[in-house]
Amino acid sequence: MRFTSILLFVSLGSIGAFAPVSFAYSAQAQTQPAPTTRVVGSVTAINGQSLTVKPDTGAPVTLTVSDSARILETQPGAKTLAGATPIQLSGIAVGDRILAVVHPSGTGSAMTATTVIAMKQAAIAERQQAEEADWQQRGVGGLVKTVDAATGTITIASGSRILIIHATPKTIVRRYSPDSIRFSDTQPSTLADIHPGDQLRARGNHSPDGSEVTADEIVSGTFRNIAGLVLAIDPAANTVTVRDLATRQPVVIHITAESQMHKLPEQMAQYLAIRLKRSGQNQPGQSQPQQHPEAPAAASQEHGGWQQSGGAQRGGDLSRMLQHTPPVQLSELHKGDALMIVATEGTPGSATAVTLLAGVEPILTASPSASQSMFSASWDVGGGGGQEGAAEGGTP
Repeated sequence: MRFTSILLFVSLGSIGAFAPVSFAYSAQAQTQPAPTTRVVGSVTAINGQSLTVKPDTGAPVTLTVSDSARILETQPGAKTLAGATPIQLSGIAVGDRILAVVHPSGTGSAMTATTVIAMKQAAIAERQQAEEADWQQRGVGGLVKTVDAATGTITIASGSRILIIHATPKTIVRRYSPDSIRFSDTQPSTLADIHPGDQLRARGNHSPDGSEVTADEIVSGTFRNIAGLVLAIDPAANTVTVRDLATRQPVVIHITAESQMHKLPEQMAQYLAIRLKRSGQNQPGQSQPQQHPEAPAAASQEHGGWQQSGGAQRGGDLSRMLQHTPPVQLSELHKGDALMIVATEGTPGSATAVTLLAGVEPILTASPSASQSMFSASWDVGGGGGQEGAAEGGTP
C-alpha cells in the first residue's frame, strides 16, 4: 500500500481564515503511477457525473467523477479521514467544498476524479460561526514590538496595552501575502518571518490578568499606514486615489469586498483628537504636535461625552471602536476628504485597503504621525476576528 497525505485548506467565509484539514488516504501501488493533480474549491454546478469546481485560485474546472471513484464526506476541522463517511455523488451539492484527486482522461483538458473528499456547506458555516465566536472571545491583535523566535515569545502593542504572545510547537502560524488581504492567500509561516512593526492577531488562552496569551493560532503581515487627502474617486474601478501626507505622492487604493470602510462621527473624531493632543502634552520633552500643512483645520474640540459609548472607552482598543462607527461607501467620499488607511504593502503607487477610515480631519490636525500609530494597531484583516479577532478555521 502507498500512503499519500493531502492538505486541504477549507475556506470558512469572508471573515478571513482557513482551517487546515489533513487527509490521509491509501491507494494501490503502481509500478508507473499515472500523473495526478488535486483540485480544491467550491462546487458551482453538477450535471450527472460531472462537477464544476471553482478553485481557490484560477479558473473553474469541470471534473468527471468515475463510477469507481472513492467519495467521502468529512467534517471541517478533521485531522484525518478516520471519521469520514462514504457517500454517493448525489450527496454532494452546489456550495460544498471538495478536494478531488484527478487524472488526465483522453485528450484535451478533460479530467477524471478518482477520489472526492467533500465538506458540506452547512457544516462549514456552522464551523465558521463557532470559530468567529472563539476569535471574538479569545482573540487579540496589535503591532509587533519584539520577537524572540528561540523562546517563542512575541510582544505586541494593542492600543494602550502591551501583550505577550506565547507560541508552542502546536501553534498554527500563517502570514499574509504582500498584495492580498484574503486569508485564503496566506501561507504557512514561522515566528522568524514576523518582524517589529508587523500587524499580528493571535487566538488562545489568556493569563488571569489578560496580559499574556498562549496562542493556538497566529497570523501576521506587513501593512502600510497611509494618512492622505482624496485626489480622485473611480467607482467603476473601485479605487480612490489619495495624496499620502508623508510622501506627498499619489497612491491608488483598491477597494475589495474584504475592505472595511467606516466614517468617524464628528464628536468621536474630536474626542480622539483631544486624546492625541493630551498624550503629546503629557510626554516629557515632546513638543505639541504641529498641524500638517495639508491637513484640514480642526473642528470644535467638544467630544460630547462620546468616551463612555460603545467599546471605545478611555484606553480601549480602536479596533473595537470601529465596530461602533457607521460604514461609508466609495460614492460618499469627495475630493479633499481626509482618510486614514491600513493597506497591503503593494507598490509605492498602489495598495489594497484593509481598513479605510473617513471623517478623520480633527485627528490629522492633532497629529498626523501619531494618528497612523494609533490606527495601525486597530487593523482587522479579512478575519482575524472580524470584530475583535474572528478567524476562519483558525483564523484570521
